[in-house]
Amino acid sequence: MKRKTWAAWLALLGGPVGLHRFYLHGLRDPWGWALFVPTALGIYGIERVQAFGQDDVASWLLVPLLGFTIAGCCLTAIVYGLMTREKWNARFNPHQPQDAAPGGTSWLTIFAVAIALMIGAGVLMASIAFSFQRYFEFQVEEGRRISQ
Repeated sequence: MKRKTWAAWLALLGGPVGLHRFYLHGLRDPWGWALFVPTALGIYGIERVQAFGQDDVASWLLVPLLGFTIAGCCLTAIVYGLMTREKWNARFNPHQPQDAAPGGTSWLTIFAVAIALMIGAGVLMASIAFSFQRYFEFQVEEGRRISQ
């Protein structure tokens, strides 16, 4: 039986590597494995920032991928946590009664939703701010270069 609380916490803590997808759909889930790509590219972008500085164009294109992946996984944790017991059990525990306990909401589920909301909103805002700041600074420098 798939528990809603476990799925919400796995999406929050291990979402960028697909742990919640593997928990719910098994190791053959292609979307779980696909989460590795933007996560790895974002980590590579962070390494480029450390190696080449913030003026590296590839880094300000890659770093937000990690942020958007984390924010998306936090959104998934919120959706899982707020799903009704009947809908959860119908989707992930189809052989159980609709009012089965694994689809229920506990305080741990509520904490996962609250933490996911805080982390997801912060990471999303930081990712957008970083990418827009780097983009507009790049545009200003290109404008200066053209005007000279």
